[in-house]
Amino acid sequence: MPIAGLTIIGESINDSVPSTKLLFDSGDINGIIELARSQDLGGAEYIDVNIGARPPEFMAELVAKLQEVTSKPLSIDTPDPAIAEAGLRAYQPSKAGGRKPILNSVTALRADMFDLAKLQPFMPILLVSEQLVDGQSKPCHTAEETYQAARHLVGTFLERVPAAGIGDCIIDPGIAPLGSDSQGNIHRLIRAMEMIHSDPYFTGCHASVGLSNFTVMLPAKRKDGSPVKGPLESAFLTKAMPLGLDMVIGSVKRKYELLPPDHPAMVCLEDCLKASGFDVLMRVREFYAGG
Repeated sequence: MPIAGLTIIGESINDSVPSTKLLFDSGDINGIIELARSQDLGGAEYIDVNIGARPPEFMAELVAKLQEVTSKPLSIDTPDPAIAEAGLRAYQPSKAGGRKPILNSVTALRADMFDLAKLQPFMPILLVSEQLVDGQSKPCHTAEETYQAARHLVGTFLERVPAAGIGDCIIDPGIAPLGSDSQGNIHRLIRAMEMIHSDPYFTGCHASVGLSNFTVMLPAKRKDGSPVKGPLESAFLTKAMPLGLDMVIGSVKRKYELLPPDHPAMVCLEDCLKASGFDVLMRVREFYAGG
């Protein structure tokens, strides 16, 4: 059973996934359509669609074909305004129970994409791990910077799209691979979520991360044969859901669950939050080595 209160945005139709890229490159649209069907049946509430650098017309055609086989709303996933426009124009809310699509994802530097809401209302995923400094996008290194980026981007969206409400906003504070996090991103992320969650300004906002990014580069199994990635992702969910996380871009094949405090993955995550620098990496290595 899925975790109550957690919405899954199915991640599989993405050009950065090697097996999906092969489908795109070979023109296997039926294979792409089957990914949509399987994610729908697997419990995804939204289906993410990322075609990479292919033409906008291809996005439009794919959106139309996907909406013939699933009634789940789509997440148009691209940094390219032309591709985003094509996907949003092609999207038909009537085929998704009247529900809006998601536009994934918008940064402060790409705030002009909010104007696409005039063509098709959408829920934006607001990437607040970046901030605008002197007209350029810079990474947020602290929780305070992330929090201020969230205030700025939510405010910009609501100002530029008057018909939208705070409940249309999906804040993505940015998640990085735990197995290579010697810069303290996990500390920034959790503290930023605490700050955002405690501020009444954000009441009604959603929060999401690309959950699979958390365990990139980690082995599939521990020394004893037990899984690594699913438990660590579940540990993150256990920590982050009380802080407002209610959506993830993730896999319907993964068994996400809320873990007890004494679960080895939960203990590992809590230890990482108490550590810093390369000690975090060593603690993760200890976990998948069996400790």
